[in-house]
Amino acid sequence: MIDKRSFESLGGADHGWLKAKHHFSFADYYDPSRMGWGALRVWNDDEIAPNSGFPPHAHQNMEIITYVRQGAITHQDSMGNKGRTEAGDVQVMSAGSGVRHAEYNLEPETTRIFQIWILPREVGGQPSWGAKPFPKGDRSGRFVPLASGFADDKEALPIRANARVLGATLKAGESVTHSVGEGRHAYLVPAAGAIIVDGDAVNARDGAALSGGRTVTITAVQDAEIVLVDSE
Repeated sequence: MIDKRSFESLGGADHGWLKAKHHFSFADYYDPSRMGWGALRVWNDDEIAPNSGFPPHAHQNMEIITYVRQGAITHQDSMGNKGRTEAGDVQVMSAGSGVRHAEYNLEPETTRIFQIWILPREVGGQPSWGAKPFPKGDRSGRFVPLASGFADDKEALPIRANARVLGATLKAGESVTHSVGEGRHAYLVPAAGAIIVDGDAVNARDGAALSGGRTVTITAVQDAEIVLVDSE
């Protein structure tokens, strides 16, 4: 079955410099029916004002994937990594045994991101960070692995979870299918556009939780940009 979570139904917070919507319980937003979906624990839809951002803070035992929808995010961490990730690109941080990092929007425009947290297959380990461009044209009409814990996905950024983060772009009228294995969980969000998932309308920034043991057909009503997490 499909459990649709409309954008309007999401929890959230407005901190002035940060406008956040939470697909799952996070910070001051708590809903016992929305604690995650399989190993997917967090999907935040963040809008970060120009010249602002998240000051240094700590994470551990979490795979944190940042999908930049508009603008750019600048990262710095306690491992000495620094990087700027632009719209359409992805960054991944494996927090492992512990890391401190900061993320800032140093651009003159609002930056919009999806921040996705996935539980790792095992705790601890040396933290790591990486980023990579994923041109939208390369994902036209098909899902492309952006981050993956599977060795076969050689072009994806590596994560330490039995999960994949996939991206696709569809022109209006185009369709793509995705098979969710038995015992697995998929969650998709259109970053832009509108789609139909097995007959159910899903608009930009809505979420759709898909249960395992089925293949779904996703059809674009408008030109669409889709992000999907397939996890345990």
